[in-house]
Amino acid sequence: MCPLRINGSPNGNVKTLESAGTIFEAEDSDILLRIMERPRAINVSFEERPSNELLSNHFECLSPHGRRSGFNSPRSYTSFEAHAMVGEAWENMKRSIFYYRRQPVGTVAAMDHSVEELNYDQVFVRDFVPSALAFLMNGEEEVVKNFLLKTLHLQSWEKMIDQFKLGEGVMPASFKVIHNPVRNREILIADFGESAIGRVAPVDSGFWWIILLRAYTRHTGDSSLAEMPECQRGMRLILTLCLSEAFDTFPTLLCADGCCMIDRRMGVYGYPIEIQALFFMALRCALLLLKQDQEGKEFIERIVKRLHALSFHMRNYFWLDLKQLNDIYRYKTEEYSHTAVNKFNVMPDSLPDWVFDFMPTRGGYFIGNVSPARMDFRWFCLGNCVAILSSLATPEQASAIMDLIESRWDELVGEMPLKICYPALESHEWRIVTGCDPKNTRWSYHNGGSWPEALRGRPQIARRAIELAENRLSKDHWPEYYDGKTGRYIGKQARKFQTWSISGYLVAKMMLEDPSHLGMISLEEDKQMKPLVKRSTSWTC
Repeated sequence: MCPLRINGSPNGNVKTLESAGTIFEAEDSDILLRIMERPRAINVSFEERPSNELLSNHFECLSPHGRRSGFNSPRSYTSFEAHAMVGEAWENMKRSIFYYRRQPVGTVAAMDHSVEELNYDQVFVRDFVPSALAFLMNGEEEVVKNFLLKTLHLQSWEKMIDQFKLGEGVMPASFKVIHNPVRNREILIADFGESAIGRVAPVDSGFWWIILLRAYTRHTGDSSLAEMPECQRGMRLILTLCLSEAFDTFPTLLCADGCCMIDRRMGVYGYPIEIQALFFMALRCALLLLKQDQEGKEFIERIVKRLHALSFHMRNYFWLDLKQLNDIYRYKTEEYSHTAVNKFNVMPDSLPDWVFDFMPTRGGYFIGNVSPARMDFRWFCLGNCVAILSSLATPEQASAIMDLIESRWDELVGEMPLKICYPALESHEWRIVTGCDPKNTRWSYHNGGSWPEALRGRPQIARRAIELAENRLSKDHWPEYYDGKTGRYIGKQARKFQTWSISGYLVAKMMLEDPSHLGMISLEEDKQMKPLVKRSTSWTC
């Protein structure tokens, strides 16, 4: 087996290794090459966008030709309020860009060369999304378009784990470029789960791809990419995987542990909120992107039915506020009929002590998991944020989630926003649920760690969170996550110069300065999907 040289970008970082798995060669079809060479659609200029009365006086750095200066000037987006960190963040974003055959196709997960790279030198589908949003807001569409096309091409590869073939619609978790000195060419190697921890396929990658395709289409006004037969087929393959009929009695997706952002054993197997919220959002985005041809109409009909069932299920059975908590506390068990109140036969004695103190008088959230005789009451940040963006949460529920964050600021934000999961698993529970995972010890990494990439929310909440982040992120060299009950310490295994920490900060800053950017990623409420919820969504006195 010939040695292969990693060549992720023109930055010159080289590492020799033996190929440990199957090398997949990416030969772009003539169609895809022609698409990538097409002129990009012209965006509405910055000056033509609606101005924000509260945050005005925007200005931008322009090239001599009057266009955004792009990769040649990492601080091509700025405003009178721009923090000194913004320029540094764009400089780091520029260094993170990943090239394939001289074209930018993504950003690497981290640029910390002081430790073994492992898979942090790869382009992760989920990690690239905040980078893509930052580039789109900054008028840099090329890298986003290339990424969408390249991952679409990777989807078509045969995917094998041992002797088992994965579904045709599975998108890769990540990919990287290697250089074969014998053949003197760059080739791609993708990971569909065969190299991942626990060998779990990424359920979320396909959803993120559809969501990003919609964001690109919405922001650029260019629908030609989404209307490509290849993109339409790619969406249908993803949808076929998650809309297929099986033994399910719920409209939610059944998943293994480690299938999403929390890619290690953390007890999220079953019906995790993160996957359900992404599933809902991807379905709604697909409705906007699918063509009204024969194949498209068949999927649209299936999507509409699933969305109605999914929204009802999530808004009723995953939602927790003070009233619902009190109802669960008083549940009867062993009910056998279609009129049962305790439909999942949840034992009231299984309610954790902490949730009674955590639940504020005003507020609520979507709990982590609901399945037969099991409710995971932990708070998961990403699932609740996506629920708001996708309008899976009703306006009342979205307000209640924000109320919860404000009421429990010390617990969920502390000294560094934002807790990805709360509370942390400890002692015997940690040993049983995580299998004694040394990376997910209490208040660390996925187990109660603080992740600065999750800088979102109401304007006043976002400003407070950004101010906290600006106090430390740059000084600490943009770490992946923070440890401790309040997020005081840099994560014990956190990578420095983590791209999604950098891009998350930039996206939050730009959205605050120009709230119209939010339309790229958010979806308005569909009134037809609003179920009749008999109880209140947020307890009031």
